[in-house]
Amino acid sequence: MDESTGLRERKKAATRLALHEAALRLAAEQGPDRVTVEAIADAANVSRRTFSNYFSSKEEALFHGDTMRLRRLLDLIAEQPADLTPWAALSRAALCQADEMYDETAESWLNRRRRLHGNPGLLAHQVAAYTAIERELAGELGRRITGPDMALRARILTATFLATLRVAVQQWIEQPDQPLTDTLRAALAHAAPAAG
Repeated sequence: MDESTGLRERKKAATRLALHEAALRLAAEQGPDRVTVEAIADAANVSRRTFSNYFSSKEEALFHGDTMRLRRLLDLIAEQPADLTPWAALSRAALCQADEMYDETAESWLNRRRRLHGNPGLLAHQVAAYTAIERELAGELGRRITGPDMALRARILTATFLATLRVAVQQWIEQPDQPLTDTLRAALAHAAPAAG
């Protein structure tokens, strides 16, 4: 029974990924405003109903990759040694993720993101992807922070970190003359709090 559950979960993950990739490809080719849920479902060879089982909107399908990257980032932060300062743990996790995820596929990811960059209809959804993870990340940081106002300090540090990630990625999209890891490392150094 465990094997069938594993297979079912892998099939679901594959379908979700196929829908996400179809949404990205169509949005990059046609512009996000022209893409419909039906077109995404057709491109992924599934029904409209199947699409609805996985995503509530085309925007959610478009930003599924961002959501997954943020979830992975949360896992990487939790794996960092407890003796690191909160900012050092955040920075190491972000740089590790950049090495993991943007090495081989960076060029195609960059080209698709450039085509979607600055679309006002998608901006709110991009911010929502970051906001959805913000509370969980602040909770993880709360375990690393001591002293007064721990919850407030964790939320401020989280917001600063996520804003730094957004800025670094946008800078890299606009000026990809160096690896993302280098841009990210510089942004994290500039944003590092004095008492990290």
